[in-house]
Amino acid sequence: MSDKEGPVYLEDLEIPKDTPKDPVEKENSQSSVDSTQSENVTVTVEKAKPAAAIKGTKRQRTLMDMFTPAPAAQNTKKLKLDRSGSSSSLTARTAATGSGQANGMQSLNSIPFSLSSYQNSLSDEERQLLTLECETMGKSWLKLLKDEIRKPYFIKLKRFLWEEGVKGANDSAKSLKIYPSPGNIYSWSNLTPLGRVKVVVIGQDPYHGPGQAHGLSFSVPKGMAIPPSLRNIYTEIKSEYPAFEIPKHGNLTSWAENGVLLLNTCLTVKAGSPGSHSGKGWEEFTDKVIDVVDKYGGANLSANGSAMNGRGRGIVFLAWGSWAAKRVSKLSKQKHLILYSAHPSPLSAHRGFFGNGHFKQANEWLEQKYGPDGCVDWTKV
Repeated sequence: MSDKEGPVYLEDLEIPKDTPKDPVEKENSQSSVDSTQSENVTVTVEKAKPAAAIKGTKRQRTLMDMFTPAPAAQNTKKLKLDRSGSSSSLTARTAATGSGQANGMQSLNSIPFSLSSYQNSLSDEERQLLTLECETMGKSWLKLLKDEIRKPYFIKLKRFLWEEGVKGANDSAKSLKIYPSPGNIYSWSNLTPLGRVKVVVIGQDPYHGPGQAHGLSFSVPKGMAIPPSLRNIYTEIKSEYPAFEIPKHGNLTSWAENGVLLLNTCLTVKAGSPGSHSGKGWEEFTDKVIDVVDKYGGANLSANGSAMNGRGRGIVFLAWGSWAAKRVSKLSKQKHLILYSAHPSPLSAHRGFFGNGHFKQANEWLEQKYGPDGCVDWTKV
């Protein structure tokens, strides 16, 4: 990544825990249930009183009254509320009143997160090992992955990387011989905020040559030779969009900024040793990233008035090769468009990657779901 400051998105801003709700929530706050109420709060609904009682008139008993059962004593219907202040009978109403949740899930921008409070909650070892994540991971991602990176497997991964020399963002990849440089390990999270994800392209390892990897799958910085797989990707785009002029560089930053999440399954690699950091914990972490994308990917794309605005309504996954196919096997094909083909590597591109039509298919689906602004300009590189 260059030092030039990129665009700032709403979901990347820190939201203090006491931040007021959004306007829709505020407008309906009078009809929503206070989430701070205790578990034992009850709502009492009284049955309507007989008309005679309402009028306050007293009626003398008749002969028929003696043979008619007396009306049951007025009952009260108690609804036991859960901790969030909702009940099964109130769920639909509280969702409709803009309580920030739909189907039990908060909208992305309403999820509170304070980096300073989070750092204060860390142990001394966690604060040291997670310095890189706190410094360089995009806030829209960190607020949903903050618990994941405290899990034992991730702390073990960070201990391993710490021993290898990966510490803070200012460590040099030249001396470390671990790629990409620490400051670029999470560049995907800054270039592509979670709420703006349209397409996910899953890679495997970062490039293991000097200066190649910069945190985006299939991409290399300008000045580096275009990798063979990326050349084949360009060739396929040219076949689908004939006006596309194949560039002389392999930097896909413009795609990332346009909503294409270029995610490797392993986020680091040892110089000259492909697959060297496989099995260390990155696969579990990036599986969690996919889970987060499943829930919130594209949450801030135009919703065309949909009540699901602020929550993921489906995106496109490009699963090239068996490795990528495994990563998306658990996702709903009703919610997402999942396109499979051979990998663009020269070893397999002729066995199904060329001619797969994925780039046009992706845009046709995105336009139908999100309108013209939901499309990706694949020709802009």
